[in-house]
Amino acid sequence: MGNLIGTSTAEIDAPLDKVWALVENVERAADWQGGMKGITALERDGQGRAVRCEVAADIKVRTVKTIVRFDYDGGPTRLSWSQEKGDLKSVDGSWELEDLGGDRTRATYRVEADLGRILGALVRGPVEGVVRDMLAGARAGELKQTVEGS
Repeated sequence: MGNLIGTSTAEIDAPLDKVWALVENVERAADWQGGMKGITALERDGQGRAVRCEVAADIKVRTVKTIVRFDYDGGPTRLSWSQEKGDLKSVDGSWELEDLGGDRTRATYRVEADLGRILGALVRGPVEGVVRDMLAGARAGELKQTVEGS
């Protein structure tokens, strides 16, 4: 199996700063992102934001743990991350936010993961679609539901 690549986009009835506040609070992601079991901050930046975290996620065939480094330099319109080490061969992702005016924001989530040889062998056929949807397909909708519901 090659890389697992996914993206999702949603238009959210909320201003950019409100959407960014949730995206930027990576330690709260497990509260609203399906399949995510927990995030523990290992390092913080000068503003107190978690920049290096241990992430546990249920990818249907097993729970994986990774150490991820977050980059807030694009804020408030971009948050990106890359795995430093962990159960996956690699994972990179981002949130991109666009102010649509009128207190509306477009949020796009992207992720590219190389599950490696062993996990890649387990994630095939119909399971691959389920894992892709869990890792990416549902994310923008989950963000929309959380922001608009708060």
